[in-house]
Amino acid sequence: MSPTPKQEVHVGIDVSKRTLDVCLLPQGESFVLTNDQEGVDQLLSHLEGVGPELVVLEATGRFERLAATSIASAGIAVAVVNPRQARDFAKAIGQLAKTDKIDAFVLARLARAVEPSPSVLPDAEARLLQAILARRRQLLSMLTAENNRLQMACEGALAKRIRAHMKWLEKEISRTDSDLEEAIEASASFKENESLLSSVPGVGPVLARTLLAELPELGKLTHKRLCALVGVAPFNRDSGQRRGKQEVWGGRASVRGALYMGALVATRHNPTIKGFYKRLVAAGKPKKVALVACMRKLLSILNALMRDRAVWRCPHTLTP
Repeated sequence: MSPTPKQEVHVGIDVSKRTLDVCLLPQGESFVLTNDQEGVDQLLSHLEGVGPELVVLEATGRFERLAATSIASAGIAVAVVNPRQARDFAKAIGQLAKTDKIDAFVLARLARAVEPSPSVLPDAEARLLQAILARRRQLLSMLTAENNRLQMACEGALAKRIRAHMKWLEKEISRTDSDLEEAIEASASFKENESLLSSVPGVGPVLARTLLAELPELGKLTHKRLCALVGVAPFNRDSGQRRGKQEVWGGRASVRGALYMGALVATRHNPTIKGFYKRLVAAGKPKKVALVACMRKLLSILNALMRDRAVWRCPHTLTP
């Protein structure tokens, strides 16, 4: 008599600031742990005993980071999914109620039915760079808001205080830029990777560092999957005889914003992107559509450079 095949175990974890709600399928076991190092250690001890096929968590404002990185470090496949995907899956299976326990069960069902690809998680150096970049974006947003308020403020004490705050914000941005430089200098891999990325005309320090911090999958995924991850891949909108316009949506907004500015510069200073953009516009493509296509092409170039560990070489050489 042949032995009974071992059942694959899939785990869903609903993460909050203080707790981890865990569900294991097909056992149906569920329990709650604290979202701290002690709770994560207990979780790992339990998971190592059952040997799960896949663990799925939601991205919850970085509260999932400790659990996700610890699980991945233990050699267990872990996928961090978009909360919208998990909620849509819950509706698809008819689960309209929402509690932490139910959410963990839905994530375990999603792990078993969909089997999302394991996530590429940033290391400690990348997480530090993420935090500095996030702070820089916050400061720039506050500076823009204060500048708008200054335009509407009457001259006097109010405008004076706004100008003083703007000067402080500018100094903080300068300090944050220094922190970024120090973080890059302290990491040999960051310095090397930034050098590779910056060799492409149109890629400045902001785009290069955003990609290093926010897109650890760069150089590890196919071009199509990477574009979908960033949110620059066109999706069809067809139904029956109707052929709708392709649209891009979703993805990582911080990466997409930096990539947009990089592509805009590249359409003027990068021979490959510049020629590609002009051909699209000459063919009748709207300029915005052509620019998004340039974002995809630039991302493809950067992905290839990181994959092959090669610096940029312009394919067009000028003869003397």
